[in-house]
Amino acid sequence: MCAQYLDDSDKPQCLCQGSNGLHVFNAMINTPTKLSYGLGGGVYAIKESAYAIFILLFYTQVLGLSGAVTGAIIALSLVWDGISDPLIGSWSDRFRSRYGRRHPFMVYSTVPLAIGFVGLFAPPDVVVDSAALLAFWLLFWSFWVRTFTTSFSIPHLALCAELSSDYQERSQLMAMRLGAMFLFALLLPAVALTLVFNTVEGVDGRFSRENYPLYGVMSAALVMILSFVSVMGTRHLTSLPDASGVRNTLPRLAHYLEDLRQTFSNRMFRTLLGYEIASAVGWGSFSTLNVMVLTYVFEFSADEVALTLALPGLLGVLLVVLVLKPLSARWQKPQLLRLALWGMLLNSVWLLPLKLAGMLPPNGSAAILYLNLLSSTIFMFFFFLRSVSGMSIVADITDQHELEQGERKEGGFFAVMTFIVKLSTLVGPLYGGIVLDVIGLTRMDPPGEVAGPVLAGLMWAVLLITLPSLLVALYYAHKFRFSKEQMEKIQVELRQRRVSA
Repeated sequence: MCAQYLDDSDKPQCLCQGSNGLHVFNAMINTPTKLSYGLGGGVYAIKESAYAIFILLFYTQVLGLSGAVTGAIIALSLVWDGISDPLIGSWSDRFRSRYGRRHPFMVYSTVPLAIGFVGLFAPPDVVVDSAALLAFWLLFWSFWVRTFTTSFSIPHLALCAELSSDYQERSQLMAMRLGAMFLFALLLPAVALTLVFNTVEGVDGRFSRENYPLYGVMSAALVMILSFVSVMGTRHLTSLPDASGVRNTLPRLAHYLEDLRQTFSNRMFRTLLGYEIASAVGWGSFSTLNVMVLTYVFEFSADEVALTLALPGLLGVLLVVLVLKPLSARWQKPQLLRLALWGMLLNSVWLLPLKLAGMLPPNGSAAILYLNLLSSTIFMFFFFLRSVSGMSIVADITDQHELEQGERKEGGFFAVMTFIVKLSTLVGPLYGGIVLDVIGLTRMDPPGEVAGPVLAGLMWAVLLITLPSLLVALYYAHKFRFSKEQMEKIQVELRQRRVSA
């Protein structure tokens, strides 16, 4: 059953009864609600920045754990991270409460997640003194942090498809979420590098163990704030409570398997997964090694690394937000995917190759910093554009699934997407840890005193994983076909079905 009504602010709403209960689809969502939803993406970003920027450096170069062991532990935790995604997604799809399907998961994940960041960055002396205990400590807290990040982020991601059914507005919501993700993933470590890990009396703060617990506390506090804002700002626009009287039960294994079967049976979704797998392999490997490249190859100080991480991300996000509407009017989402990948690929073939050829300005010059800022800004713009387009397409595929199967499975589709992406992303830390051991970069080699062949090996390692993965992603992106006209036809049929019901 579907009916329109006006809420307290005279905003048109669409109320639909489906197999999963009542759903509210909003004709248009105001800007404060979009911002509140988007800020929830920062919770996921805090975890990503911890692992992309600091964990490998902290546990190998500061605490002395083997690079291969650290990479293997991070990869193992990523495997569990991926497995837990469809479990949480399926559970939240079937969950019923007076507060909707998604918000209870988001609320009850917040405090445990905050505790996890404190534990991850504050191992006690007795643990640090033993390689085995240190490895177990990293493994335990990695599982803990990733589990509660998943139980917040998957329901939050699925919330996008519930908040709006509009083709363009979904992209705007996803842009808000991904914008917050990239901003906090870069700005948090940038601020930390400036204020917490700054150089004091000639000592680089990134290599001082006593600085990391404060970063853990900063991460925990930010998780609490962002979660509160996101929940409070969107709680009034969620699915209404189920009136069937059926009590909640934990989904059985058969439910998970059936959800997986249904998602993988969608041909367009399988094509999109192929594209995301290749993209995730490239991004995961690049982000893992990028801090090492900035630190050792270009010999940037902590402040310069912070600037190189933060400013391009900020500019990339702002540029995409500014041009998303005109770009969406000119090109459809699959075309934007291909445009973004071509931009990333072309941008990847000039900076490091020129450095390897000795054709860049010397380290320490302003020009080398500006060139890095330029390259990173171009990369972040196109990467952010492709992320917005890809995730918005997933929201559209959930409508196609409802038309074909009669059920809404937002959590299931987004969970499978993040599950596959995380399994692919584990290549990054695993690859990065092995690279550090193979090229011989150790904690005893300070920036500026690393041998030339070691630096060349680091740069080649980045190029040899990034370029092939982008080419594979382009192959799948060119195979993907899901037009706006198809989407509009699906939504017309869904509206007719609901009105008939």
